[in-house]
Amino acid sequence: MTRSFYDLTPDTILKALEQSGFEPTGHCLALNSYENRVYDLKLEGGSHVVAKFYRPGRWSREQILEEHEFLLALREDEIPVCAPMRFGDGATLHEIEGILYAVWPRTGGRVPDELSDTELEILGRTLARIHNMGASKQARYRIELTGETYGLRPLAFLEEKGLLPPHCAARYAEAVKEIVKIYDTLRAGVPVHRIHGDSHLGNLLNGVEGWHFLDFDDFLTGPAVQDVWMLVPARDREGLRQREVFLGAYRQFREFNDSWLKLIEPLRALRYINYAAWIARRWEDPAFPRAFPHFGTVQYWEDETQDLEQQLSFFHEHEDDLPEGILREKSDEKAESELTNKDFFWDWEEK
Repeated sequence: MTRSFYDLTPDTILKALEQSGFEPTGHCLALNSYENRVYDLKLEGGSHVVAKFYRPGRWSREQILEEHEFLLALREDEIPVCAPMRFGDGATLHEIEGILYAVWPRTGGRVPDELSDTELEILGRTLARIHNMGASKQARYRIELTGETYGLRPLAFLEEKGLLPPHCAARYAEAVKEIVKIYDTLRAGVPVHRIHGDSHLGNLLNGVEGWHFLDFDDFLTGPAVQDVWMLVPARDREGLRQREVFLGAYRQFREFNDSWLKLIEPLRALRYINYAAWIARRWEDPAFPRAFPHFGTVQYWEDETQDLEQQLSFFHEHEDDLPEGILREKSDEKAESELTNKDFFWDWEEK
């Protein structure tokens, strides 16, 4: 890991903007971001831009440029996403001190707390258009959302680092492997294409120009339902009603088969697993112990293990919707039916 990424200074940030042809005034405000370093910079003349410095070792240059290519194609098709700006040389990605960075127009607006039916319909149609573009071309460099990439590899990392307490390590591993088996069985035959990958409400802005989808940093190949459930995650009666409203609008622009909804709960569980390993991989970054002080404690892993087992319990309660032969004996535990954004999205920040 490049140490200068942790110690990124205003001088380096301003130097990067200047070498890319901008004229920053010196105003530099750090924005909320765990994975990358993101700053609001004021330019001479009064306008603002957002500079994003990518964490070294997370994505390759080719993977980042593939994200940029997708965003620029979406913007060209007048789909409301925030796409990177081109520098004077036509590129969207430059480098300073071993750190890749891009510059984006500042997009104003607010993060929604909840969505009305009208807003659900707007976002359903917009996401369908994003997916139409996503299906128009294959990703060459980005990963695919599989049981291996979001389940088994994270588990292997946690086990290799010895992070799982002995008293729950076997239970945790067993739950992960069963969830992976369920997901990989259910996803057979489900089409995959380029998707946002992390499309929760915190990655939306509603401003004077309407809605914008932000932060495609987790852009990957996967099933459409990943983006759907993250925008409408609740599984209580109202959440299911909202999902129907959303999908009704989505289907005005793109097909969506109800059978794909079977992937939601295993995808939710895979997010738990992948997220725990993500924090563990970043623990040497000083920002992470401050942001996640509970991570790594015995109580943390007991809670994580219980969450995965509750997800399996939820699968069992709905096993009529699942193929035969992929579930173990039913658990006595009951899954929670009403959860909050914080339960689904640990990086959710109240604005």
